[in-house]
Amino acid sequence: MIGVYGGTFDPVHFGHLRAALEVYQGLRLREMRLIPCYQPPHREPPVADARARLTMLRAAVGDDTEGLKVDNREMRREGVSYMVDTLAELREELGDEPICLVLGADAFCQLHTWHRWQEILGLTHLVVTHRPGWTLDAGSLDPALAQLWREARVEAGDALAAAPAGHILQFTVTALDISATRIRAMVARGESPRFLLPEKVWNLIRLQGLYHIKRDVDEY
Repeated sequence: MIGVYGGTFDPVHFGHLRAALEVYQGLRLREMRLIPCYQPPHREPPVADARARLTMLRAAVGDDTEGLKVDNREMRREGVSYMVDTLAELREELGDEPICLVLGADAFCQLHTWHRWQEILGLTHLVVTHRPGWTLDAGSLDPALAQLWREARVEAGDALAAAPAGHILQFTVTALDISATRIRAMVARGESPRFLLPEKVWNLIRLQGLYHIKRDVDEY
């Protein structure tokens, strides 16, 4: 069973990495694939270019990081990055091995706006990560998505291992109030984002002058 964790990673930070690691460990996955998108379909293009974001993500993951692996297929494909296309590629490669797409609660609530979203649960399970104490108000969801939530939700991770796709699992992760938007703004103001992201990533941001870094930013 493998996990899939997508995003712009602009830049990657500890909120991304900790959630990915906790799902990997909690569901006893074979591996967790971090897949940076080339061009997101529902938001403005990333600030850093594809090569810089991929370099930062590879630096963050390194060679030995508890089963986290970088998969750059969306960057090789270029164009708009549709998750349904990525999942279809993975399904063809992996056969009947279970796949778990990791989504934050906010992203899940917008799933009905995704390209060919009705096909996604036929390709993967959904693991909806959330903070402790969070509950989903199904009445606030798009009606078709609310029905999917009611019909496909399971209570335990063991159900995911028993089928290639088709289930939805809620998964509590450590609440880390970190955002890439905040980090980019800090760097632009000349403030240090240390301890919000890996040191290797911060070094790359400084080295490459990403996010309009100011010269008076803390170098230590």
